Amino acid sequence: MNPTAPNHPTHGHVTFLGAGPGDPGLLTLRAVEALAAADVLIADPQVLDVVRTHARAHVDMPAQTVTDEASKTADIPVLRDTANLVMTAARSGKRVVRAVLGDPGLDGNAADEMLACADNGITFEVVPGVATAVGVPAYAGVPLRDGQGGDVRFVDARTATATCWSEVGASETTAVVSTTLDAVVAAAGELVSAGRKPDTPLSVTVAGTTTRQRTWTATLGTVAQVLKAAKVLPSPDGGQPVIAVVGERSAAEQRDRLSWFESKPLFGWNVLVPRTKEQAASLSDQLRSYGAVPQEVPTIAVEPPRTPQQMERAVKGLVTGRYEWIAFTSVNAVKAVREKFEEYGLDARAFAGIKVAAVGEQTARSLIEFGVKPDLVPSGEQSAAGLLEDWPPYDPVFDPIDRVFLPRADIATETLVAGLIELGWEVDDVTAYRTVRASPPPAETREAIKGGGFDAVLFTSSSTVRNLVGIAGKPHNVTVIACIGPATAKTAEEHGLRVDVLSPEPSVHKLAEALAEFGAARRDAALEAGDPVTRPSERRPGSRRRARS
Repeated sequence: MNPTAPNHPTHGHVTFLGAGPGDPGLLTLRAVEALAAADVLIADPQVLDVVRTHARAHVDMPAQTVTDEASKTADIPVLRDTANLVMTAARSGKRVVRAVLGDPGLDGNAADEMLACADNGITFEVVPGVATAVGVPAYAGVPLRDGQGGDVRFVDARTATATCWSEVGASETTAVVSTTLDAVVAAAGELVSAGRKPDTPLSVTVAGTTTRQRTWTATLGTVAQVLKAAKVLPSPDGGQPVIAVVGERSAAEQRDRLSWFESKPLFGWNVLVPRTKEQAASLSDQLRSYGAVPQEVPTIAVEPPRTPQQMERAVKGLVTGRYEWIAFTSVNAVKAVREKFEEYGLDARAFAGIKVAAVGEQTARSLIEFGVKPDLVPSGEQSAAGLLEDWPPYDPVFDPIDRVFLPRADIATETLVAGLIELGWEVDDVTAYRTVRASPPPAETREAIKGGGFDAVLFTSSSTVRNLVGIAGKPHNVTVIACIGPATAKTAEEHGLRVDVLSPEPSVHKLAEALAEFGAARRDAALEAGDPVTRPSERRPGSRRRARS
């Protein structure tokens, strides 16, 4: 951090921030802090989606002007280039974050923008990021150094001089070459011409650190044939950036052992998560950890009850001591009660003296965020049945009140109510919210569902099966169907779907885990047979196997 940076916001200040090579998880903690405090965000297009999720909702994001040939010919000055945008915002007293791909000191032209700030008396700081030339090889399973050390040379093929190629070609140093897909063969030729042996190992990685990443191993002499055989070249996407690593550390036998990212069980799989957005979040995070690309498509919309009086009476009863317990069977139930509390000016203190139960960990987390620590969470199965297993029977000696408040959906099953009554409790079964079928997803998503664009779909209830088919159509037969339990699987089969994965427990996290195990087994079978590892969607009729870019 620049120790001379002013603390007073009216002076304006610029943070040059490295956003990393593409994986949102590579942002540093300091970068997230700076983004949260930014008044103005000016980001390279490649990392805009990575950084803006950490910025404030109404952060100013001025558009950068791209100089076109017509402007050059007419000699029209570009007044809104990036440096001017940065300085104009800073002069107005704003806290500006300039987010760049990779690292500000190694990638792009951030140094020129820093000099422009320095020349104009604008204070700035630099938040380093993971450089593209360092992060991409790490994700490709290509370590740049090992215990024996060795020099590493970074080369930008676009600006490399003949002297640069000669120096790198005449040495045995590991070379990290930043280039484009259609220029990588020419870069290999430059190194061979300068003295490198044609059998020197080479790795080529596109879309590094993202779930679109793909790496090929070859040698300087065979890279053209390898990319052609893989149907990567020639390609209309030939201008996309690549990182090529030249040297023994790119050898195929070593990279196969160290390729930790592309060998994830669901790497690159497009997985449909048909749940409400609140419910889908943690599941999507888990799928990403397996390398998947989750797409959340709400199939259920949550609306208030048609007659709110019942809910209002129950909340008032909660405050006046009518209940011994309140049981939450979903995140939506927590949300409904919380909203009613806020409507009455109440907070979590209103739960004082009342025992609170949560059907599972996700519902418990939602309660904790509200400020309520549940007294009972199932120790086993996270379901109504699991909750009943641990629920104590009513004891008139120890329980001064025999009533339970159960805020639920209008379509909830009677399992929990019947079980509580059997345990001796009186139950106020209250409709806290209604579940209705969500609106259809965009046409592009519907086409992908029916046309085999998704690799897998996770069904977490019978209603998600019925609603997804109702609003978007039946998933293509190449799509892997994963179901949370036998009842959901039966509904899927009734709709003509082939169930490939069945969760061993009625838990969304166990369901994701089961899908990952399926993907890993599928990958191992392909490798054992000597076949290329493909995603299910790549096998649909008419699909073309090509580099994901």
